[in-house]
Amino acid sequence: MDCCGIADHHVGNGVCGCCGALRPRYKRLVDNIFPEDSEDGLVKANMEKLTFYALSAPEKLDRIGAYLAERLSRDVARHRYGYVCIAMEALDQLLMACHCQSINLFVESFLKMVAKLLESDKAALQILGTNSFIKFANIEEDTPSYHRSYDFFVSRFSEMCHSGHDDATDRTKIRMAGIKGLQGVVRKTVNDELQANIWEPQHMDKIVPSLLFNLQQAEEAESRSPSPLQATEKEKESPAAVAEGCLRELLGRAAYGNIKNAIKPVLMHLDNHSLWEPKLFAVRCFKIIMYSVQSQHSHLVIQQLVGHLDANSKSAAKVRTGIVEVLSESAVIAAGGSVGPTVLEVFNTLLRHLRLSIDYELTGKYDSTTNISNQIIKEHEERVFQEAVIKTIGAFANTLPAYQRSEVMLFIMGKVPLLAVHQALDVGKPGDDGNRMIQLMLLKSLLQVTIGFQSNNLLATLPTSFLEPLLSASLMEDAELRLLVIEILLSLIDRQENRHKFSHVSIVSDISVLMLKVDKCSRQDTLFMKKHSQTLYRYIYMSCKQENNSHIHYDALYAMLALISVELANEEVVVDLIRVVLALQELSLTNEDNLPVWSRCAIHALSSAYLNLISQLTTLPAFCQNIQQVIEVRQKEAPYLLPEGVFEAESRVPKSMDKLEKEVLFLQSKISEVLAGSGYSSERLGIPYIPQFTDEDRLSKRKSIGETISLQVEVESRNSPEKEEKMPAEEITYETLKKAIDGGAMEEQERERRRQVVEKFQKAPFEEIAAHCGARATILQSKLNQIFEITIRPPPSPSGTITAGYGQTQSRSVPVYEMKFPDLCVY
Repeated sequence: MDCCGIADHHVGNGVCGCCGALRPRYKRLVDNIFPEDSEDGLVKANMEKLTFYALSAPEKLDRIGAYLAERLSRDVARHRYGYVCIAMEALDQLLMACHCQSINLFVESFLKMVAKLLESDKAALQILGTNSFIKFANIEEDTPSYHRSYDFFVSRFSEMCHSGHDDATDRTKIRMAGIKGLQGVVRKTVNDELQANIWEPQHMDKIVPSLLFNLQQAEEAESRSPSPLQATEKEKESPAAVAEGCLRELLGRAAYGNIKNAIKPVLMHLDNHSLWEPKLFAVRCFKIIMYSVQSQHSHLVIQQLVGHLDANSKSAAKVRTGIVEVLSESAVIAAGGSVGPTVLEVFNTLLRHLRLSIDYELTGKYDSTTNISNQIIKEHEERVFQEAVIKTIGAFANTLPAYQRSEVMLFIMGKVPLLAVHQALDVGKPGDDGNRMIQLMLLKSLLQVTIGFQSNNLLATLPTSFLEPLLSASLMEDAELRLLVIEILLSLIDRQENRHKFSHVSIVSDISVLMLKVDKCSRQDTLFMKKHSQTLYRYIYMSCKQENNSHIHYDALYAMLALISVELANEEVVVDLIRVVLALQELSLTNEDNLPVWSRCAIHALSSAYLNLISQLTTLPAFCQNIQQVIEVRQKEAPYLLPEGVFEAESRVPKSMDKLEKEVLFLQSKISEVLAGSGYSSERLGIPYIPQFTDEDRLSKRKSIGETISLQVEVESRNSPEKEEKMPAEEITYETLKKAIDGGAMEEQERERRRQVVEKFQKAPFEEIAAHCGARATILQSKLNQIFEITIRPPPSPSGTITAGYGQTQSRSVPVYEMKFPDLCVY
């Protein structure tokens, strides 16, 4: 009866009644966990017995697993899916309970059963197998496995991610199961060096595109934040949300050497599916990447993008634009680590593509060696690409420390093709359009780099090797180039964010409403102005006299004068700036350059606006009163000499401008008088400003080569050749020579004069020094000629006396020790 009972009990399970008692114990225990009706579920009491047996006899675990796998395969083939679920539940419980050394053989059976389920065309079985695999992936095994392979699971889960099941609900479930399965594979293998290397290209080329495919399916993906914290509960259960979480986990686990293999499939996917245009999905992908990778590895992502841009150098402009815009977005996220150790290499690549784009735009083809272009190049698309590159250069520069940004500025400036001194610009000459476009784009790039850059040491930020080529561009005929140069300088000088307060040339009755931020001029700023002030003044002066200036240029020049006064001014600088402005007024009055009437009026308006500002900055009542008087007279008699009459109502500008009355002009004598009473240098104010003329002025094309060259030479009045002729001849005696050498009262004065000479030779521009030395050499030569005339005696006359004309007796020659030598010869 018992035997029959056993036989009857196991008939449903396919066990022969007469042999049931002779079966191995592990098989009987396995059979007992299956109920008569699969709907009753796993027999828990018998499952506990099986688990206890497996823990007591771990050597039987592999046989238990093999037998369960056999039963599961048979049930799958017979479509007895209820028993399949029971078998998988039993496997899961055994897997969670047993951690002995022989677990590896059991795992092999388990993975075979999971693979069997995944191969089924039934969505429920695929999901069941996936869930079991995920549970297995979360188990930390005590013993390593040297031969286990997950290639099948990577391939199958990736295939499930692309499921095209007819039923939308099942399709979504299968795709989510595939994504979770890939996540399980990653968790199981990514940190175990003994496991199969999941970072190999053959695996990444399947995993990453599968995740990206599901990301694309998200509705309104472009409007969602890449942060999963902002997703709704429904979105968290979508394939796109699960894929995003998996991608983040994958990239977060990527080590230094694996970044390339993880990023390359992303780039290939975007290429293959033409997802660079529009850029929304590409930007979203790389935002996820940049937020997920470890911060110290972010520059590797940037390098991959830069390399991909190189690979697509001859692709359509829209594709290149998408790549560059993704670069820009990525740089902002990566912050300080975005460029990495190869700073100039990244900028060099971007500048190279900028130049290539200009060549494409001008030639109309991607390959200069052939006359036939495979693609039609659209000019406006190339312009969009160029603007994107410029924006990206600025985005990268904003992530750099100050010293590196200075290097980038110098690097870009070195790329600007400035004309040589002996060359003249020929507009109709081939290649000039290309040079102009390159100059324009590079200066725009330089402007992006300087925006927001605040340097505490302008002397280091603006070395001569950077400043002189930059200012050379301000003398070119092209008005747009000149304006860019001024804007670049304004960005560098404006460290207190006062630029927007001087956006237009205007007369402000009370500058306190501007709420200017003014700091005391630092020692570094003082040194900078001592070295470069004359150069800056000269280029401001030369820029004001360009014929094709518009009101935008005068606005920028006004801002330049104002910012120098606010940021870099000391008493000497204030005096020099007033001299420059008065010289501009004189330039407009004499009109030697034949400027249009509007330009002359604009210069007068600029002068009035600046003098009104500087008079209030100096807080000298007499100075303010003098300037206000002139402005009031202009308002009544000559409104076209004020900003409102020139820039806001051009109809007020007369057709011609005759000689102006003194009442409407700012007089140097009166300004010198009011400033001298407040401690400013009246001597310096009394010297008219004359800009130095250099060979670079030929770039302006507005001066002839043979025009008289003006040099600003300050020679002491006592050494002036004209003064020398008017002075009466001084008797040279021993006493005067001794007084010149040993005079104690003159010693301090002489020391101060020599200090001034040394300082002038150290800091003055070369042209000024050369002119100064030339003038002194002329004086010295005249002195020496006088000495030679005195020392050389004429032959004696027969009468024994030396007679001159008119019967006068000539005085005898003076001994050398009694001669008065020029100052340069006395030490």
